Amino acid sequence: MTFPDLVTWLQERTAFGNLSVEVLNAIAQVMQEQVVSANTRLVLEDTPVEYLYILQQGRIESDRASPTLRYGSNPTSSPWAISWLPGAIIHLQELLFDQSAQRTVQTLSECQLWVIPAEGFRELLEAYPEISQALSPQLAAELAQLSSQLSYEQERQGTLRPYLVNRAKRGIVGKSRYAVRLRQQIKKAAEDRKSALIFGEPGLEKDNIATLIHFGSIYRREPVIKVDCSTVQASGAELFGRAGGKPGLIEALGQGTLILNNIQELPPELMPILANLLETGTYTPVEREQSKNTDEANPKSKIQNPKLQCQAHILMISEKALPEIEHQVAHLIKVPPLRVRKADISDQMDYYISLWCRARGISKPRVTPEALRRLQAYDFPGNLRELQNLVERSLVQLGNGKELTEELVWPSQSKKKQFRLNLLNAYPGFRRFLRSEWWPDRINYGFTLWFFALIVVLGFVGPQNRQENFTLNLFWAWWWPLVLIGFPFVGRLWCAVCPFMIYGEITQKLSLWLWPRQLKRWPREAAEKWGGWFLFGLFTLIFLWEELWNLENTAYLSACLLLLITAGAMIFSAIFERRFWCRYLCPIGGMNGLFAKLSMTELRAQQGTCSAECTTYQCYKGGPQKGEGLETAGCPLYSHPAQLEDNRDCVLCMTCLKACPHRSVEVNLRPPGIELWTTHNPRTYEVALLLLLLGGIFLHRLPEIQTELGLSLNLQDFWQHVGLSLAVLVIPAAIPLIAYAGEQAFYRLLQTLKSQIPNPKPKPFIALAYGYLPLVLAGNLAHYLRLGLSEGGRLLPVTFATFGLRGESLPIWVAHPAVIAFLQSITLIFGVVLTMILTQKIACQPVRSLLAQHLASVILGVCLWAIIVGY
Repeated sequence: MTFPDLVTWLQERTAFGNLSVEVLNAIAQVMQEQVVSANTRLVLEDTPVEYLYILQQGRIESDRASPTLRYGSNPTSSPWAISWLPGAIIHLQELLFDQSAQRTVQTLSECQLWVIPAEGFRELLEAYPEISQALSPQLAAELAQLSSQLSYEQERQGTLRPYLVNRAKRGIVGKSRYAVRLRQQIKKAAEDRKSALIFGEPGLEKDNIATLIHFGSIYRREPVIKVDCSTVQASGAELFGRAGGKPGLIEALGQGTLILNNIQELPPELMPILANLLETGTYTPVEREQSKNTDEANPKSKIQNPKLQCQAHILMISEKALPEIEHQVAHLIKVPPLRVRKADISDQMDYYISLWCRARGISKPRVTPEALRRLQAYDFPGNLRELQNLVERSLVQLGNGKELTEELVWPSQSKKKQFRLNLLNAYPGFRRFLRSEWWPDRINYGFTLWFFALIVVLGFVGPQNRQENFTLNLFWAWWWPLVLIGFPFVGRLWCAVCPFMIYGEITQKLSLWLWPRQLKRWPREAAEKWGGWFLFGLFTLIFLWEELWNLENTAYLSACLLLLITAGAMIFSAIFERRFWCRYLCPIGGMNGLFAKLSMTELRAQQGTCSAECTTYQCYKGGPQKGEGLETAGCPLYSHPAQLEDNRDCVLCMTCLKACPHRSVEVNLRPPGIELWTTHNPRTYEVALLLLLLGGIFLHRLPEIQTELGLSLNLQDFWQHVGLSLAVLVIPAAIPLIAYAGEQAFYRLLQTLKSQIPNPKPKPFIALAYGYLPLVLAGNLAHYLRLGLSEGGRLLPVTFATFGLRGESLPIWVAHPAVIAFLQSITLIFGVVLTMILTQKIACQPVRSLLAQHLASVILGVCLWAIIVGY
């Protein structure tokens, strides 16, 4: 810039424009050009001034706790912070009045400055008194304006001070996809001045998110206030001010941010006004009652009450979305609860621990993996607030310790985890056994595989009656009673060592070796729809075959039954991957899955640990060894332990326990059958199988039924036998159905009569029918107790007789008929009582609403007593 251009620039662009050309020439001669980089501090507040600066190009900002005079600054609502424009003269006031620096001045970008040393400018003041004379009126005007602004600002700050938010507590902690998405939403909401609604469950620090939006915007230097809507007057005067009176918070706020906390508690009268404000950006101050009365009496004295423009950024906080204002809000931010952000719990804990330890000057303790897993298994209904309280409580308990262990971290139990005891933690040796090669592979391939083959062979080649055949004695007198007794304790444990699927797995491996190919994936939709009915049909045929051809006392036919089920497992294993037969088609597996719902044990996984730490899903898909997780082929039933809702689809093979590297899998002790009234999903085909198993008990006692009813049908006649067998299978199922129909009729009658007696609508039959499970299990067990207690103890002499040896001198253990009858009676009584209790738990209705169902249970119990125990 040439010297004449410089003089012209001073005259046109700076406060020196009123000076004569001679004085401007003198000033221009002592000016030196200087380039200063960004973020450079030019002077510190309350230090001597060394230079007079004239900004030619760039951005400079100065700051102080109280206002002062400035030339060429950008007027803002607050005189505390000043942004300087090109042409601004910095430190003119200080040099004119011989003061120290009134502000700290810093460059925001690279700046081109004209610099005059302080001593050089003082010499100019002495040589040219015109400078002081010309600038004094300007200074006086500035001071008057500044005094007015200060008075307004003090009033404004007094209005806002009770609601001010000074800073955000923290950023968004965590690396989960939910945390990433939340940061993105905050950034987007901070990019404009449009309104936002932040909603979510209590304890999620939604007010902190609103504060982050403010401090992430370009208006971060403006004030931000938080107003609790539950305390706002119905008139809304605090927010909108009064006409001709004190301004409201919105006006005082200027370009700041207004956070409306608990917006759902805003008085209903103000909700339409707020919606209009969000939509139009304007509002009308509240009229005073006295003003209204005066206006009516003297219209000429009416106070003007025009609409005002809202400059504030409005952010609202609620526990749920609000349909009344949803359409007027530009940004809807749903804050995810902590239970879906389990991956962030580790980072959140680390953050809270760091805060606690830094405030007390102590070293951070280590969080053990077991403690973290325990927290990840908890749902945190109180969200972040509850987690912070829990961490602080644990640190207080820890004292001078170095590790936060599982014992110190004890959140309240969720409903899913109530009344559960993890046996793997209680008995580490049990865990080691289940993860070892012994369970179940060595048992299956070292014993069951060969022993089952021997049983089948003996069924064909040995004697054909139960008194002399080891196969018949073991199958009917041992296997049936033991597996029925096992259901309430270990669920589908038998399926883990089942010989049918052992041969199925061998067939699968051999077929892939001989004919390498990709096995077919499961037709899940068709299998879910029709698989249950397929096994229902198979079980019906088995019942008829057992009755019509006397399988209990015919060894080769019992062996054929075992071979047919094994053949089904082998055929479907050669076609489909994993254990398709076991999950969908096996009749024994269907029965086991049904009765396993009553078990007092369960296999589950910690959902929080699985969602937070697992990325490979090796328990489900299989994979190589990882950490303490062993190499496996994945769950044979394609069940993920974290998604299990009942015991039906878990065979307790422990593949998931072996594969999991995070110790997420649990084997829990629990109240028997608790899933039936908590997480259960009823299925029609399971109810059909349940009723079929009920009819099967009566079918096994066909001679006793004939005796009780005085029938004289010739069971040697095949078709008469078939007809009676089908009738006996079907008729018992009619009793629960008739009872349910009676309940429905009674409910409709009360509805028609508009009775004042409260009578809730009955639950669907397929849900209530599971209440009969204890009775059906008890009836089958009572039936097989006779065989087990009268013939099971003869196993040694029967084994000798199978091989043609004499075993009359071998010991036998046989219960007295009275003992057998007593045990059968106790079993049936327990079955009836437990059925009534379970029906009540499933229905969650008064006893009077379920009288018909309870009567049906008693009738079935009496019938079973008559044909099994007798009189």
